Formats: sequence, C-alpha cells, structure tokens
Amino acid sequence: MNKILIVDFGSQYTQLIARKVRELGVYSEIVPFSTSLADIKRRAPRALILSGGPQSVYAQGAPLPAPALFDLGLPVLGICYGQQIAAHLLGGKVTPHARREYGFAALKVRDRSGLLAGVRDLRQVWMSHGDRLDKIPPGFRITGATANTKAAVIENADRRVYGVQFHPEVVHTREGRRILGNFLFRLAGLAPDWSLGSFVDRKVAEIRAQVGRGRVLCGLSGGVDSAVAALLIHQAIGRRLTCVFVDNGLLRQGQYGELMDRFRRTLSLNVVGVDAAAEFVRALRGVTAPERKRKIIGRLFVEIFDREARRLGGAKFLAQGTIYPDVIESRPVRGPSQTIKSHHNVGGLPKGLAFDLVEPLRELFKDEVRALALELGLDREFVSQHPFPGPGLAVRIVGEVNGESLAIVRAADAIVLEETHRAGVHRKLWQAFAVLLPVKSVGVMGDCRTYQRAVAVRMVTSVDGMTAAWFPASAALLAGIASRIVNEVRGVNRVVYDITSKPPGTIEWE
Repeated sequence: MNKILIVDFGSQYTQLIARKVRELGVYSEIVPFSTSLADIKRRAPRALILSGGPQSVYAQGAPLPAPALFDLGLPVLGICYGQQIAAHLLGGKVTPHARREYGFAALKVRDRSGLLAGVRDLRQVWMSHGDRLDKIPPGFRITGATANTKAAVIENADRRVYGVQFHPEVVHTREGRRILGNFLFRLAGLAPDWSLGSFVDRKVAEIRAQVGRGRVLCGLSGGVDSAVAALLIHQAIGRRLTCVFVDNGLLRQGQYGELMDRFRRTLSLNVVGVDAAAEFVRALRGVTAPERKRKIIGRLFVEIFDREARRLGGAKFLAQGTIYPDVIESRPVRGPSQTIKSHHNVGGLPKGLAFDLVEPLRELFKDEVRALALELGLDREFVSQHPFPGPGLAVRIVGEVNGESLAIVRAADAIVLEETHRAGVHRKLWQAFAVLLPVKSVGVMGDCRTYQRAVAVRMVTSVDGMTAAWFPASAALLAGIASRIVNEVRGVNRVVYDITSKPPGTIEWE
C-alpha cells in the first residue's frame, strides 16, 4: 500500500491535509517535524508533504527539519511555511513583508506541465502568510503567481521538490484537490490504493494480532465512534468482546434505554448495562473547571470498567472510540500544535491504568468514521446522528453539575432537537444543542418578576469537526425554540443564540 508522510510544523490545517490525501485514495500519516531521518526511512513513505505553520523560518526556535530531508530521493510538496522551509534550506531567500496576505487571491498559471496541470487561470486560492519567497533556490522555476506573491508555486522536477504558498487542502482553494492529485499521481507516481474497505481488513488483522486470545471490554458512549469501534473488534474476535454501556446520568432524555435496545437487538453486541448515574453526579459535586470535569469523568469510567472486568472474569484490554480530532485537540502528540482541550478518552486516563488500550479509530476523522459505519452495516439514521461528547451533558453545563442543572439542560436539549427536526434542518447541521449558563437574569412571567437561569442554543455546520460555522437559523426556528424552553423548562427565563464559529471558539462550550 502506498503511504505518504505529512510533516507537521504546527499548521491548523495539518489534519485537513491528511484527510484530503486519504479522500484521494492514498494512505497518509502525520509525523512531527522533529522526526529523525532514520525514522522516516523506516516508515518507508513514497512521498512527503510539509505542512504550513505559524512561525518564520528565521525566528529563534523555528521548527525546521534536517536539510538532508531533501536528499532522501522522495517527492516533496511544501505548503505555505513548508514551501518557505524548502526554499530556505535549498538556497532561496525568504523575507518578512510589510503587506501580509490573508484570504482569497487569484492564481496566474505560468506552466501547466507539472503541479498545475489542468488548473485554470486566475482560479481562487487561499493565502495565509506574512513572509514571502523573494529569491527562489537554484534549479527551481516559478510556475504560478498571484498579484502579491510572485513565487506562489515553485517546482524543481529534477529534485522532485515542489512548493505552493497557498493552501490547496482548504475548500476555499477552488482547484486544490486537483493540485494535490497532480502531486500524488502525476509527479510522485502513486496509485490510489487506500479505501475504508482496505482499512477494515488491515485493522481487523491488527486487532487480532494485538489481542491474541485475550478478552476486550469496550466502553460504549451511545455515539457512532464507539459503536463502530465495537463492530470492528467484534468482527476480529467475536464473543470475546464484552461491551459496557454506563448510564452516567449525563445522557440525553431517554437515551440510555433506546441505545441499550439498539446495541442488543440491532447490532447483536454482547452489552452489559451499568447504572452509575448517582456515582458520577456525586463525583462532580462542586466542580466547575471544564478540564477537571473531563478528567473526573474519564477516571470514573475507567474505574467502572475495571470493576466490571473483575466481575465479568477479567479482561486485559479496554477498547475506546477515540478518533483523530480527539487526539489532536487533547495534546500535541504529532507536532508543535497546541492543546485545545483534553477529551476524557485521551487525556483523562489515570497513570495506573490496568488495561492495554485498543483504539481502532484513532487515525480516522469523523466523516471517515461515518462512512465506515455505513460500510459495516449501521443504519443511516444512527450514523447521521449529531456527535455527542463523551462527558455528556456535564460539558453543556457551564459550572457545577447537579441534579437540577441536569434536568434543565436535558429538557432544553430535547426541545432543540425536536424543533430542528420539525423545521427540516436537523440533517443539515453537524450539531445542535443547548448549554446551561452560570448566570441568572431578571424576567417577567405572568406579571411577576423572575430571576432565573439562561440557556444558550448552539447550531453549527461542519465536515469533520475540526472547523465549524454557526448556522444562520431562521427567526421562526429560533423563536419557536426560545418560546418552548422558557414556557416548558422550569427555572429558565432567557434564551440566547451562539453565533461563534470554530475557530475562534470550539463547538462545545467546555
């Protein structure tokens, strides 16, 4: 199977590059810029892509690879900062520029024999840079330019090193997919031999090799990720998988009973139900910091799994539905990217964990997991459900989690979902939910003064959860949601709508 490595220099788009390459049928892995040349050779990639990044190549401590990276004989594509790295290390000159370039630009094509084959003139590209390439390295030629960037595309066919100052991986670059495809297939000579079908075969074999004759406990959250992980493991080891579905008291209205029925009847999984609602709420008493909530929930989940493992006869392995965005947002395991927030199934596990982890979806994006779910036979209604956070409603209560707050946010959340379904927009949304805020406001209800809680409504669209746009909901939909929440949810007298995209915000409030 063909494989390329994406060398991460801290770009917010590094993971998007990986996803776009996989969409084109080539398997990709992300490695930090500090990866040794020996390790790169050991991984045996067929090509390299250097990501963008926020630094200047001349800045103190700027992430730079070993210059010998370009002597490995591999095709290399540098994107934005990655292009500047290639130019800087191969004899070009990169300089700061007074006029930074962020946003749309029109690409003037000078040569279509290589990277820009089939790309139409003056097509829109997305720029995000301050420095620019003023002198190209020896042996390179400029094949594309914009009004503000003379060397927008550079190529050296002899060395098989290519660079673009813009971001072909983002949707704003109109022919970015074609440019990436030209690099992979036309210039690097790869074949599109990776698919989710091949992923299933490879992953099932890996699970069998890892687990051997052992037993696996799989924590089901009720979402698509953990269900797909369970189905993959079930395919690999059959009845030696026991799924544990914990009612942590932080689920949506009616969710526990509905999901237990689905897991057992529809998916034919061996599922043990655990009622731990009071235990979780008690552990969260007095806790307001989001990170502490996540870590407490993660720790308690593992304690319960440990307890169930002993009760069920012991299991050496714990399976989780961890996906790639969870890993990226929780800690900078790949490159110089910053931690955004820890996910309970990544950063919340205690050091004394008694299990070996099985995480078959750890390298997949959300849209890939959904496509895999359909391939494994899950019904479309279940697959298209909105993501629900592992810590559940605990991270949709800003402040302390208690019985009263849970009742409020659970009822408000049910109204949001009902109204988005009724309005016919639910499937257009990545997520829609309610958040209980730690503030009270004055209101008037039935000619009486009230001083009650406020609820924020959140609706966003997204492809993979890495970025998201707030949804321009109609006034009628928002009015209907607000009216129902204020009238039906005891303790709430104000509803607000969150119009923050990601970035700068995250999708969840905590």
